[in-house]
Amino acid sequence: MTIIRMKLTPHVLALCLTFPVAVNAQAKHTPDLRTEKIEWTWADRPESPNPALPNVLLLGDSITRAYYPATAKALDGVANVYLFATSACSADPRYAGQLKDYVALAAVPFAVVHFNNGMHGWRFTEAEYAASLPGVVSTLKKLQPQAHLVWTNTTPVRKDSDTGATNARIDQRNRDAAQAMQRLAIATDDQHTLMLSHTDMHADDVHWNTAGSDLQAEQVAVSIRKQLGH
Repeated sequence: MTIIRMKLTPHVLALCLTFPVAVNAQAKHTPDLRTEKIEWTWADRPESPNPALPNVLLLGDSITRAYYPATAKALDGVANVYLFATSACSADPRYAGQLKDYVALAAVPFAVVHFNNGMHGWRFTEAEYAASLPGVVSTLKKLQPQAHLVWTNTTPVRKDSDTGATNARIDQRNRDAAQAMQRLAIATDDQHTLMLSHTDMHADDVHWNTAGSDLQAEQVAVSIRKQLGH
């Protein structure tokens, strides 16, 4: 029988003492249940961006993703329109990291960032949502200091959902966000008022049909043109 002897130097001893603690910490780790069961990110850009035109970013969720094509068409010859959509709301602690990763991947300067993330994250309170908004603006200004920022509010739902999306909560989030954007001197695109007059254009309880998305795109394009001086 061969006996293996090991001298426990201070370095080896430290590893022996700390390793069980690390394993135990991993065993106790639990996921943040405020996040959604199904999560996603989505990006799009022009097939061949025109280097002579300014770049514009639409930042939002699936509603933004739906009006992106019509917005890009409305701004054809005016700007290269990019999209980054995510199911993470602004109160999600991972949201800032997603923005940083996307901006690094896009690798272009944006003249305008048109943003909203109020339709997700219903396990975060309205207070948490409101508290996150200055941080979102700060992150965007750090990532794209030359960009004009345009905040757009959250559109109404057709009926209240068991998942947390209710018109009462949307109204509260919009009020809190509007106050924050006013304090921060950020321009506003009022999509909520626009679509409140067109609830017949809902494709489901949350999203809009093609006509509704096209209508939104018209107003988005106008707000962006204004920032570009067109």
